[in-house]
Amino acid sequence: MEEQILLMDNITVIYPNGFAANKNVRLACNRGSIHALLGENGAGKTTLMKVLFGSITPTEGQIYLKGKPIQFRDSLDAIQHGVGMVHQHFMLVDELTVAENLVLGMEPKKRGLFDFDAAVKITDEIAKKYNFEIDARAIVGDCSVAVKQKLEILKALLRGAEILILDEPTAVLTPQEISELFVELKKLRDMNHTIVFISHKLNEVKSLCDSFTILRNGQVVDVGRIDDFTEQELSNLMVGRQVSFEISKDAPKSEGRELLRVQNLHYTNYEGKQLLKDVSFSLTDGRILGVAGVEGNGQNELSEIITGLRRFSKGDITIDGSSIKNRTVRQIRRLGVGSISEDRMTYGCAPNMSVRDNIIADRYFTGKYSKGIRLDIKAIQKDTNALIKQFDVACPSPDSMAGMLSGGNIQKIIAAREFSSDSKIIIANQPTRGIDVGSSEFIHSQLIKMTREKGASVLLISADLNELIKLSDSIIVMYNGEITAYFEDASKVTDVELGEYMLGVKKMSTEEIGRALQQ
Repeated sequence: MEEQILLMDNITVIYPNGFAANKNVRLACNRGSIHALLGENGAGKTTLMKVLFGSITPTEGQIYLKGKPIQFRDSLDAIQHGVGMVHQHFMLVDELTVAENLVLGMEPKKRGLFDFDAAVKITDEIAKKYNFEIDARAIVGDCSVAVKQKLEILKALLRGAEILILDEPTAVLTPQEISELFVELKKLRDMNHTIVFISHKLNEVKSLCDSFTILRNGQVVDVGRIDDFTEQELSNLMVGRQVSFEISKDAPKSEGRELLRVQNLHYTNYEGKQLLKDVSFSLTDGRILGVAGVEGNGQNELSEIITGLRRFSKGDITIDGSSIKNRTVRQIRRLGVGSISEDRMTYGCAPNMSVRDNIIADRYFTGKYSKGIRLDIKAIQKDTNALIKQFDVACPSPDSMAGMLSGGNIQKIIAAREFSSDSKIIIANQPTRGIDVGSSEFIHSQLIKMTREKGASVLLISADLNELIKLSDSIIVMYNGEITAYFEDASKVTDVELGEYMLGVKKMSTEEIGRALQQ
């Protein structure tokens, strides 16, 4: 008989502004199971997990752990009672070793000083216990994303976690790394650990999880066994309508005008580390060029250089024939470059400003809206209201602070601004990371519309390889700051094959890669 280890009963969370994030939510998990928590952005998943991890006190409801009622005072209290959480953004110190990160806050001492050898021994022992391969002496900043993910899980296990909350744990992993992680998670399940798995990737949910709870608008809409539902049925329940997984796009023009050329680009950061090495490619109008790569291999730097956030040291980048060297962000935007940033909360939006202000952030100073030293408020309201409706931004009002909205709605605000800016080129860096299937479907349709109907070009950087393959016309792979592969027809490559190039297992010849300049 299955033993229920966790029950969150009748959980209701009402914020001071009156917004009900959770309404009478019931979440039940059995010992030794992997339970998927599903729902759109803003459905209430994060709030519910904050309640479980002791970060939020619920307005109503009760948590039962091993059949006993409990109310966590804070996260430390939750950890002491066997609840651990691995956040989407790692809580690690890059300058320290794996062992030092693992024991942070519970450091072994010898004669009153930190005992590094003892920390290494602790790391080796717990890694062996859970069959995790990890180098205790490695500097975390030099480790792969997959190793950092393992370290975060081991940190929770070392502190006695019986229930482990994983928030989007596969967002930046290759297929090979995801497979390895799933093997380890299933071993944890077999060792009687319980995992709450939060993900928007339903194919992964289907392959890993035993059961699920779906939230919509803060309420439970369905629970069940994963094997009894298809991906399509799960997505429909999450969104509340029929969701299309198919991406339909016309073939690109065989020959077009070159809008973007990157030629022999080099970039060295302030620490003297070379992050881009002789990168060259071109992009013509009406096409989507995908960029694949494990996080930290230069693709983010490439994105920020093209959009003006970083200065490059050698080579050149031209937009429709004009070099962007030494140009400001605004000057580059005026050349026709739009940007969906990987970091939407830092570069994509101003969280403390209104939805309306975020939408007009790149155009408030133009003739249409600027009347001398005054703004044409009526024109701004008319256009932003139309864009909010067109891009289906769910917000209480255009005056609402952007930072109070869900991730999916923030992404729609950014899309509304960038896709209405008459850009020739869109640099889309992780445009659907951490957002639900419904919002992803919408962003995908807009990217295709920009290229096929408006003739723009898109440089698509994504850790979601299925997204890259379905949306892109061609794909380049980056490894260690270099282009190591080029696929002229994205539809003819698999995610597993891309993963091999992303991990450096395979590399094309310079001659093969050179074809990227001829597209």
